[in-house]
Amino acid sequence: MIKGGNKDGHRVYVIKRDLTEPDRIVGELLQLGGYLKLIELRLEDCVDEIDAQKVLGYALFKDGKNAKLSYPLEKFNYDVFGRSFHNGCFIQRMREKAASLSNALFVKGIVTSLLEENGTIKGVQYKNKAGEEIQAYAPLTIVCDGCFLNLRRSLCSPKVDILSCFVGLILENFELPFPNHGHFVLGDPSPILFNTISSTEVRCLVNVPEKRVLSITNGKMANYSKDYGGFPGIYELYVGHKLRFIFY
Repeated sequence: MIKGGNKDGHRVYVIKRDLTEPDRIVGELLQLGGYLKLIELRLEDCVDEIDAQKVLGYALFKDGKNAKLSYPLEKFNYDVFGRSFHNGCFIQRMREKAASLSNALFVKGIVTSLLEENGTIKGVQYKNKAGEEIQAYAPLTIVCDGCFLNLRRSLCSPKVDILSCFVGLILENFELPFPNHGHFVLGDPSPILFNTISSTEVRCLVNVPEKRVLSITNGKMANYSKDYGGFPGIYELYVGHKLRFIFY
């Protein structure tokens, strides 16, 4: 959006609560189509210098059998692949790219409300790092702050039923059976996904049928993970390897 606005002569005012590198388990695999879009936008260098790993396709596992599905790359006369990486590293590269454009202004602040006039959003009110309340107006206001956004409650009030949570583990110094492929295990009762996100790390995502993530500090998650159907296989496969939990 910022790059497109720069091309068309529009200024973009970006308000972020936190500009430090995020540590999350979402958005860590950029499919081939996504990478092609980066090339189209001339943003492909955003996956450089972040230890991003090439992704050539997927490997599927079920009932002791497996199948490898590769991207159809034959029609391309240059090197194109999907990419997997730490989401935070990619976000920071995108921010650096955006901040380098003359039409972008990044401000650290907390948006407290949307400014509405005659049923139309005219801008936002936010609190800057000094605690001052400031109003910012624009012809177009785009709200894109992820799943933890509070502003959506002022726009709609849908009923939300939480059926499960994702638990993310980082497996260090481990090689997956099919290099440069995402690994999707159709397990019982839930699927498990493995992606290589750096030259030394593999991300493992397990869907846990619980409405709330159990606490890691009091040991409940550790005990639960040993008993839950999706985890024993991971403990067996990665015994002796260092594990780090991240929850979402």
